[in-house]
Amino acid sequence: MPLDATSAIAVQHTTRPHQSRAVAAWLFVICAMLLVMVSLGGATRLTGSGLSIMEWKPLMGALPPLSDAEWQRLYRLYQEIPQYSLVNQGFGLAGFKQIFWLEWAHRLWGRLIGLAFLGPLVWFAWHRAIDRRLAGRLGVLFLLGGLQGAIGWFMVASGFAADSTAVSPYRLVVHLVMALTLYAAILWTALTLWQEGTAPSPTGPRVRGLRGLMAATASAVALTIVAGGFVAGLRAGLAYNSFPLMDGSWVPADIAQLRPLLRNVTENVATVQFDHRVLATLTALLASATVVVGLRGGATGRLRTALLLLGFAVLGQYALGIATLLWVVPVALGTAHQAMAVLVLTAALVALHAGRSQAAVASHVKILVPH
Repeated sequence: MPLDATSAIAVQHTTRPHQSRAVAAWLFVICAMLLVMVSLGGATRLTGSGLSIMEWKPLMGALPPLSDAEWQRLYRLYQEIPQYSLVNQGFGLAGFKQIFWLEWAHRLWGRLIGLAFLGPLVWFAWHRAIDRRLAGRLGVLFLLGGLQGAIGWFMVASGFAADSTAVSPYRLVVHLVMALTLYAAILWTALTLWQEGTAPSPTGPRVRGLRGLMAATASAVALTIVAGGFVAGLRAGLAYNSFPLMDGSWVPADIAQLRPLLRNVTENVATVQFDHRVLATLTALLASATVVVGLRGGATGRLRTALLLLGFAVLGQYALGIATLLWVVPVALGTAHQAMAVLVLTAALVALHAGRSQAAVASHVKILVPH
């Protein structure tokens, strides 16, 4: 009896290791923990908590202060930096504890992510639930996660400089880009492994034409987030709190006041906010076009679901960004805006992965089915 395309694909999936979905589920949990980490990072930045711990102790730093003498010692260290004298002078030990606990929780959560990643990785590798190539890739990601901790301290240390009350925007963006890179790599790996344990979805007639649009959308989302990192680093959201105009104009008058001109892209509050607005708008339009083209082209199954989620996520984030700006970046909205940015990136990557997977299925079916 001849083997049709559906049967062939089903056999292909049933012969793959059953552990793939378990490994994928673990990596999805890591992604969720990274999302929480990014949210905590946003909260520490918005509350000025990030500079409250002036020591980097990768192991012993997991323990909080256990005595009044230790609290006093840490408070005296904090009083030596400009943020205390220029922003928080006189807020007392009680005020220091409030910002300390948030930063401590942020660092502790990073350590927990490391343990949650390394433990199962060793277990899966020991039981041969993952092959050597995947184990090597995940091992590299673990090392990069450790490097991210060092980059985080490199960023925090920049806030201890004279006359500085915040960290360097450049170092903040490097920290953010590394976090997004790790998140995207882990998510993509998880999606691929999860796909191995499920039957492929049917594909629409124009799925292949969508891949370029979806890749462009994912790239635009990433670029917009990076631009948002400079907005956060310069606290540019505290200026020009109107929309769509900036100080009554479409283009702010001081958009090119720095010399050389290229400095404006990363150091001028007006330019940085303007760039982020423009990129966010272009991303929303590009994502909307991608969704429309995909749905009208007949995308079905996981791809259709992913496109719809992408559309809702982008529009929701755009509205949240406007609200955050108009309300002058309250901590709750600012934190939600940063977390939602990761969810938008997630939706873009899920859609891109679904499109690639279905295109591969279409090619496989074309080969198996005689013409």
